[in-house]
Amino acid sequence: MELGFHALYCGNPDIKRNVSRSLISGSALRFASKESTMPIPDFQSLMRPLLEAHADGKEHINRDLVARLGDQFGLTDEERREMLPSGGARLFDNRIGWAKSHIMQAGLLSAPRRAISMITDRGREALRVHSERIDLRVLNAFEEYREFRNRRKNPSDEEAESIDAEIQDAQTPEELLENAYLQVRRQIEGDLLAQIKSAPPEFLERVVVDLVVRMGYGGSRKDAGEALGRSGDEGIDGIIKEDPLGLDIIYLQAKRWEGTVGRPEIQKFAGALQGQRAKKGIFITTSMFSADALEYTSRIDTKIILIDGPRLAKLMFDHGVGVALASSYEVKRVDSDYFTDT
Repeated sequence: MELGFHALYCGNPDIKRNVSRSLISGSALRFASKESTMPIPDFQSLMRPLLEAHADGKEHINRDLVARLGDQFGLTDEERREMLPSGGARLFDNRIGWAKSHIMQAGLLSAPRRAISMITDRGREALRVHSERIDLRVLNAFEEYREFRNRRKNPSDEEAESIDAEIQDAQTPEELLENAYLQVRRQIEGDLLAQIKSAPPEFLERVVVDLVVRMGYGGSRKDAGEALGRSGDEGIDGIIKEDPLGLDIIYLQAKRWEGTVGRPEIQKFAGALQGQRAKKGIFITTSMFSADALEYTSRIDTKIILIDGPRLAKLMFDHGVGVALASSYEVKRVDSDYFTDT
């Protein structure tokens, strides 16, 4: 898998300055692990079971190992299909891949052919000596593995500290990277919403115009800007083209709200749409919607999309509204096909 990581910020220099530090420290790991409820073992906990699966001395295929370990840990189909935050790979498969990579670097497994692995004499001895657990600390006892970890020349104190911390981490480097990204993203989305709430009320209009254009609606920014606020009908703030040709239109209501938006406000908007014989509408607020409001939109024929403050911030982040690129990272993998004889 190749993962692209783009760090954005919304004018907060602390975010821009601390992106790399967050990735190195792994602080996001501890943040994300509290939210995880799936009993998927971490990659270090998979090391001994993975090595034990090779104890018969036969060659094993990656996909068979994944299925066998999934059965051994009693994972459900949902847990086996759970993806990394980026959606680039399955979480369980990714953890097995990292576990296998580390124990291979220690010489406990060998790879006679692509996607094939088998145990070595050292691996059999490791199973005998370490009957309960094999992890990074165990692997660090092997010279080849220490050389693998120390290939970076003259690491700084900060890098050395991160290496020690990695031994204790329960997640793979890809998970650390992606969860650090999610932590930075959540902070930026919170800052975006705070900026909108502190700006003059008309600023929300500008945000909506920029957002709908970035999302492919409204034609040009000039057209969208003229459409928003043009309608004088009660309960409607603007009319936006759903496509560049204007074959269909969407009615908008955009309000900066202090409290929760309840069902009565949504009913007024729905009534205004019916007065226009409109079938589609978007209600945007900087606050939240009540459960009654959400339930009401699910029962009526008119299609009304409710966008609350957190969702508005997410959409702004996704479509590059109010944020600027601070850093960009690419995580590459070895292209096995390049080294395969044809």
